[in-house]
Amino acid sequence: MTLQIPDELLEAAPGGVADWEFEAKKELALAFYARGLISAGKASELAGVPRRQFEAWLGERRIERPFSDADLRADLEWAAS
Repeated sequence: MTLQIPDELLEAAPGGVADWEFEAKKELALAFYARGLISAGKASELAGVPRRQFEAWLGERRIERPFSDADLRADLEWAAS
């Protein structure tokens, strides 16, 4: 997939094309993850950063990680064993 951004917009932005590409991937990854469309692993892959960096961004943005009742029960069972 290719996303086309008008040259005049890129030229007016600080940082140049490389920064724009990085920021666009970062924002898409965070938005898709927050909406539940992709996993954290896939989101970090899309953003082109290690999972640890992506997790840090989630914390900075206060984006909640999905954790279901089933996940909680499984964790409690594991902790009790």
